[in-house]
Amino acid sequence: MPFAPKPRLLLLCSKLGYQTRAFADAAEELGVDVVYGTDRCHVLEDPWRDQALALHFEDPDGSARSVVAAAAAKPVHAVIAIGDRPTPAAARVAQALGLPGHPPEAADLCRDKYRSRERLKASGLSVPSFQRFRLDEDPAGIAEGLKYPCVVKPIALSGSRGVIRADNSKGFVAAFERVRRLLAGAEIKALREDTSEFVQVEDYIDGAEVAVEALLERGRLHVLAIFDKPDPLTGPYFEETIYVTPSRLPDGIQESVMRALDASVRALGLYHGPVHAEFRLASGRVYVMEVAARCIGGLCARALRFRFPLVKQEMSLEEVLVRLALGNEVKRVVREDRASGVMMIPIPKGGFYEDVRGVQYAMAVPGIFDLEITAKPQQKLVPLPEGSSYLGFIFAREQTPELVVQALREAHGKLEFVVAAELPIVK
Repeated sequence: MPFAPKPRLLLLCSKLGYQTRAFADAAEELGVDVVYGTDRCHVLEDPWRDQALALHFEDPDGSARSVVAAAAAKPVHAVIAIGDRPTPAAARVAQALGLPGHPPEAADLCRDKYRSRERLKASGLSVPSFQRFRLDEDPAGIAEGLKYPCVVKPIALSGSRGVIRADNSKGFVAAFERVRRLLAGAEIKALREDTSEFVQVEDYIDGAEVAVEALLERGRLHVLAIFDKPDPLTGPYFEETIYVTPSRLPDGIQESVMRALDASVRALGLYHGPVHAEFRLASGRVYVMEVAARCIGGLCARALRFRFPLVKQEMSLEEVLVRLALGNEVKRVVREDRASGVMMIPIPKGGFYEDVRGVQYAMAVPGIFDLEITAKPQQKLVPLPEGSSYLGFIFAREQTPELVVQALREAHGKLEFVVAAELPIVK
């Protein structure tokens, strides 16, 4: 009998980071080979000793053509995008190779805050009122016609980067100029995103915010977890800290959130793959803030564990999504019985990271099962709204969401970060 080759999974990612490793580990557990496609492979080492495909995610059609050409020699059986930026390319690869995935138009819509808002609004969903302006427009002139408070945000960036609340015309002009400087920076310019020429202005919605992790299995929505965000996100910047699940919201409100998500994915045309969504609850309405054709970012997925009914062995979110990408049925997976959560450790001030103290005391807090500092020595720390990273992640698992939140706060309180104003001078 001839040897059956392993299935091959293509991971599209902007960098080979922590989340990429989690997907690679999940694939290995399932006996799946991994190939990488990245737009930064020319400046990175190859930690897995596997030559990555060199792609340009600002050109998703060209990226897909490159993958299809490479797949002629080495077939690809599944594709997963890690992060927002590769999702349009992943959708085109899946379509070209006849693999299950989100349609390209849907992935493109999710990458553009303005176009997705237009589609959701036209479908009758509640969204904040919104307008789009070019970066070269005069913010003082725009400010006269706005309703306050409002929120200024870049269209292409994610993770609350560049998102600023303005309470009056003076604050709006300052916020607009700040976002304009961010988008004019070399890092953003290097991405060559057309949407980086625009700023979106939305009404500020005052209410609790939740996140939903879900997947679509050939058009059928399966909600995996609803996360409460116990820390208020009121501005002027919107730095996320704690996610905890299961939600403590009344069942009726949770059902409204799930209905809004189902209507949103249908309006956007999403079909097969991960979905991460954000909602605000205000005045008895569920406002759709974001729907992304990807899973939760950073290391946050480590807070989630799943299993099949009547099976004790648990699996990570990444393993669930690898199974899904391969076309395996995953609709029966359920989250673990206990409450769990994650704290994204905020950057307290700008400077250069040197060290952290108290990790052993934080890990000794009941309920804490993991803590990972992702900042590297001498790394430049930039707080929001310009920054795009956290110092690290704390994870907790307990009997109730309240105990999870308590453990996360207590563990964070035991950490002391050493941040230098300047890099040491090397003599």
